[in-house]
Amino acid sequence: MSVGCGIIGPVPSDQLIAALDTDSGGLRHLRRLPARRAVRRGWPEWVPDEVRTALADTGIVELWPHQIEAATAAFEGRDVVVATGTASGKSLAYLLPILTEAAAQTEARNLYLAPTKALAADQARAVDEFGIKGLIPAIVDGDTPFEHRQWAQRFANLVLSNPDLLHHSLLPRHGRWRSLLKNLKYVVVDECHIYRGVFGAHVALTLRRLLRLAEHYGANPTVIAASATAADPAASLTVLTGRPAVAVTEDSSPSPGAQVALWEPETYEIEGEPHKASTLSETARMLAQLTQRGVRTLAFVPSRRGAEIVAAEAKSRLGADPAADRIAAYRAGYLREHRRELESKLREGELLGVATTNALELGIDVTGLDAVLLCGYPGRLASFWQQIGRAGRGDTEALAVMLAKDDPLDTYLVHHPEAIFDRPVEASVCDPSNPYVLSGHLCLAAEELPLRDADLDAIPGSREVAEQLCEQKLLRRRPGGRYYWVGSERPQVTLRGSGPMGVDIAETSTGRLIGTVDAAASHRLVHRGALYLHQGESYLVDELDLDDGLALVHAAKPPWTTTTQEITHLEILHERERREMGDVTLCLGEVEVTSNVISYQRRRIPSGEVIDTQELDLPPQTLRTVAVWWTVEPEALEGLPTGKPSGAPDLPGALHAAEHASIGLLPLIATCDRWDIGGLSTAAHPDTELPTVFVYDGHPGGAGFAEQAYRKWTDWLGATKLAIESCDCKTGCPSCIQSPKCGNGNDPLNKPGSVAILGTVLQAADLEPIITTAAPRQEEPEEEEDLWPGDF
Repeated sequence: MSVGCGIIGPVPSDQLIAALDTDSGGLRHLRRLPARRAVRRGWPEWVPDEVRTALADTGIVELWPHQIEAATAAFEGRDVVVATGTASGKSLAYLLPILTEAAAQTEARNLYLAPTKALAADQARAVDEFGIKGLIPAIVDGDTPFEHRQWAQRFANLVLSNPDLLHHSLLPRHGRWRSLLKNLKYVVVDECHIYRGVFGAHVALTLRRLLRLAEHYGANPTVIAASATAADPAASLTVLTGRPAVAVTEDSSPSPGAQVALWEPETYEIEGEPHKASTLSETARMLAQLTQRGVRTLAFVPSRRGAEIVAAEAKSRLGADPAADRIAAYRAGYLREHRRELESKLREGELLGVATTNALELGIDVTGLDAVLLCGYPGRLASFWQQIGRAGRGDTEALAVMLAKDDPLDTYLVHHPEAIFDRPVEASVCDPSNPYVLSGHLCLAAEELPLRDADLDAIPGSREVAEQLCEQKLLRRRPGGRYYWVGSERPQVTLRGSGPMGVDIAETSTGRLIGTVDAAASHRLVHRGALYLHQGESYLVDELDLDDGLALVHAAKPPWTTTTQEITHLEILHERERREMGDVTLCLGEVEVTSNVISYQRRRIPSGEVIDTQELDLPPQTLRTVAVWWTVEPEALEGLPTGKPSGAPDLPGALHAAEHASIGLLPLIATCDRWDIGGLSTAAHPDTELPTVFVYDGHPGGAGFAEQAYRKWTDWLGATKLAIESCDCKTGCPSCIQSPKCGNGNDPLNKPGSVAILGTVLQAADLEPIITTAAPRQEEPEEEEDLWPGDF
């Protein structure tokens, strides 16, 4: 049925499930999440009447206990994190102390930090509705004109911003923000579970620079954080700030409950081998069906390109139906005005179906939806629960459907639902002592204000890094023990990566800016000749200028798509830990990975037939990071299944297959997704001289993922082996050993051999290990041979 522009009423989840075409896929598991009744309490005594009256005018007459507990802790001066479910009123918990200060018209000023501009804009809209006299909010981000920033510096007592603006503008120009820093009362860190890995380390050091400058100007602000449900949220906030914190985790808000379906797309056979239907097409089909019924639906898609494809295909399926005009894509890289327009249309109900990246996973107010589709597992349980929590309004049970991608992890999860529903969410992994991150922030901190011994004592390893910076003549230690910045130019540190800020994408003929892409991904996404998608429109890349950060494109609709090919080399720099278990050795250490995108293939749509291969001349990208790797003595691999009709040994294929599958399953035990990690395998690596499989963090200095793999290696590799064994295919498929990011075209692969190798490694767990810390490797590496590269 088609509908007008009004918002249709909530639809029961049983009806929504019945509306989906079950003939085109398989419902593998259905879990009903129970409804939760609200618990309500009266106002805390410290909240003034003016605030109570203003909130009552918006319909808030009572609070939930978790809001009171968190707000009171902050009001008493304790750092606190409220980690409760989606739509549980976390924003009021951190705003209540701020509104109280504003109503009292004190000198207090406050800073709100969100990971996205959209979320800060959404919060500004929300606080405006409260109408508290004395509250003067102002958005300050990269889009804010200079004169508006000047006004905010002087008058705003609630500055809504993001860590990027804090890092690039506010802290370097702290003299202009003296009034804010001197009177800083509360710092709100919203959606703090986002700050993990290297990005989290950058944000942690930025927050510590903020608190240090506030102390210098005489303030001691209280930090209030909000997070999705997470393991040990208090410890996570402590890592971000370096200060003790308390956590509020018991959710007392109401929930209508939901039905969560785990769905596996249809499987069909080609030449006797099982193949799954495209998850993107299945998501588009469901989005079209639900939208046609007037069901407000978000479809979370893991990539920008995928979001564009799902939205375009869903609209195409509806044809002339008016509902087609109420479907759109939403993702990072759009211009600000376009994003704000889409957000407004979604809130007002003009849009019924939106295919989005995780840009709408965060706390922007898009609650009141009927259904959520997850195009694949989002990589972390915290994200899974955050995304499905977007559905549900009133007393009507919501629907969430996770459609399994054709990869090892998703296939494992839909057949082992306990790994989702009966497992605690992950702890955030963040290491501010990462020297690759720390060195730049020590330089910035010293440039802002000379470093004291107390500053260096707060972070392990800081003093050693500071001494190295002195040797590089970037810092100088002067009498009194302080370190001063003596470099010629302020160091360039990017919070969301290790290179330039990004690459702009513009039309060749008009110069019109279409969007942006991360610099690290530009080699794969906007190389010369690449097909780039934006809002359902396709563009061919004419030129990629890395020096100027610019990709020039023109509109085109060719009958083919593009995929890149790359080569990778890896050198072991230093072993941190080693476990020797008979013929098997497991190691954790530092490595240097050099990758180079060398060519791209044009593949015909929809058959995937290779049309041709075009060479590329792009510079190599070097990554120093942390890896886990394991070796096996060749004698332990005698009798390895060949996996080939010829009967010839295929050790490289067995190792390559085990590497692919282990990368795919690592997110099961680490807070990452497969795009955060890379891998490499070889039948005789120059540094080990043994059959070796490496899995490494895809971030400079590491992000903690490889270390989690090392600590939980039996759980990790055990699930990997089970996933391969359980797959119905004969020679390997995307559900078990094929990888979508393999730079060697998924060749060679040996499925039975990978099971045998993983079995050999896991059997070694029964042996008493010899645990040592290896010394750094001194000799020069030999020439590398027989590497199966490019799995990052």
